[in-house]
Amino acid sequence: MSSVDPAHLDHPARPSLSRRTFGSLAGGVGAAAAVGGLGTVAAAPGAAAAEAPEFRERAFRAAPGRRSRRPNILFILGDDLGSADLSSYGSPDIRTPHLDRLARQGVRFTHAYAGSATCSPTRFSLYTGRYPGRTQGGLAEPIADRSVGLDPNHPTLASLLRDAGYATALIGKWHCGYLPDYSPTKSGWDTFFGNFGGALEYYSKLGLAGEYDLYEGDAEYKDLRYYTRIITERAVEYVARDHDRPWLLNLNFTTPHWPWIADGDTEESAKIVRRIKAGEPRALFHDDGGSLAKYKEMVEDLDHSIGEVLAALERSGQEEDTLVFFASDNGGERWSYNWPLSGNKASLQEGGIRVPTIVRWPARLDGGQVSHEPVFTPDWTATLLEIAGTRPHRAYPLDGRSLAGHLLRGERLAERDLFWRVRGERALRRGDWKYYRGKDGKDRLFDLADDPREQADKAVDEQQLLGRLRRAWEAVDADLLPYPKPKG
Repeated sequence: MSSVDPAHLDHPARPSLSRRTFGSLAGGVGAAAAVGGLGTVAAAPGAAAAEAPEFRERAFRAAPGRRSRRPNILFILGDDLGSADLSSYGSPDIRTPHLDRLARQGVRFTHAYAGSATCSPTRFSLYTGRYPGRTQGGLAEPIADRSVGLDPNHPTLASLLRDAGYATALIGKWHCGYLPDYSPTKSGWDTFFGNFGGALEYYSKLGLAGEYDLYEGDAEYKDLRYYTRIITERAVEYVARDHDRPWLLNLNFTTPHWPWIADGDTEESAKIVRRIKAGEPRALFHDDGGSLAKYKEMVEDLDHSIGEVLAALERSGQEEDTLVFFASDNGGERWSYNWPLSGNKASLQEGGIRVPTIVRWPARLDGGQVSHEPVFTPDWTATLLEIAGTRPHRAYPLDGRSLAGHLLRGERLAERDLFWRVRGERALRRGDWKYYRGKDGKDRLFDLADDPREQADKAVDEQQLLGRLRRAWEAVDADLLPYPKPKG
């Protein structure tokens, strides 16, 4: 790869797909996710030839002669990772060989979105398969206190898979509520090891309010080593077990979320801990810390850690029958590389919600594939439930659409709307068109095929289309819970 190819961000013409026209990247497709038009991907500047994913066009199809069984599911989330922070997504500086290899072996999505623009609402959309605004906890953007969380009575991806015979575990960041009322173990996960809050200092495990935040189940667990090392070890141990049934592991890293501390930065850690204990309200935000070099170090450590887990999966003999999913929970923060997108985390501009997304399932999906179809977090909930042979609860219909038939059987993915809502902003995508209203209250319309940076507002030229998309957004919004009024 010798130059950044914007094809990793937009694709002007997405032909309808069939098993004959689906684009591939070196592996095998079977029964589960959505993929779109084909494209050849150029490597990021400076990438060694050996690191460049050698994507090629090939029919998207189920791999013949391979076993078909319910897969294990390893669902990995990075935290605040930008749309182009991986070398396989165009980063000019960061090297991510393990995730690049995962992309070569599976499907790399170029128009994949988070369910929301911040941490906990996206997690709600994944765990429930529904818009965050369908639940009280999902209205917090993000959850910052003990007043709300994921209702233990609401069915989740984990509870539905557990009822279907899966073992379920969550390792890492939860951020869907605090004890005593909310916990992964109350919402369908058999085991939990990780942190409850949205952020923690990587060594001391102190959270935003100065509380200790590392738990095994619902009990505190003392370990003052670098957090990414700890949860990586736990994940390696989990996948290496002698499992007697299929399993779901949600592996939620906090990397590269602030504070900007890499493994070995004990002096910077101690400085932040002193400020937390002194009562500084924004000590953990690390406003005076970080750098491009430090961010690179953290993202490359995330890649190395995921590589350790994938190596353990291969050693265990389960790689063939394990569906591995990787994405970020929302767009990147101030050190991320989002070019050419506008906006960052917390915004419904493309840079706040478009995220790197990779799926690999050797038994069923051909590798080396690139998808340009617009998909978002709730789709993966529906997809995984179908692949696992179970259904959502009829009283809690999903807002996502299963991509299983599209990925595994080459079925055409019909055009539909992707909807987002955060306080003060709204967005809806239909095909290449995106309706967006920012905090200034002005309605805008963008053609993402020609303008992924959202700079050429077509609202005046396409007034009728703008009106249709606005009404479509308002129809969904009318069915959601209203935001609580600000206190005071």
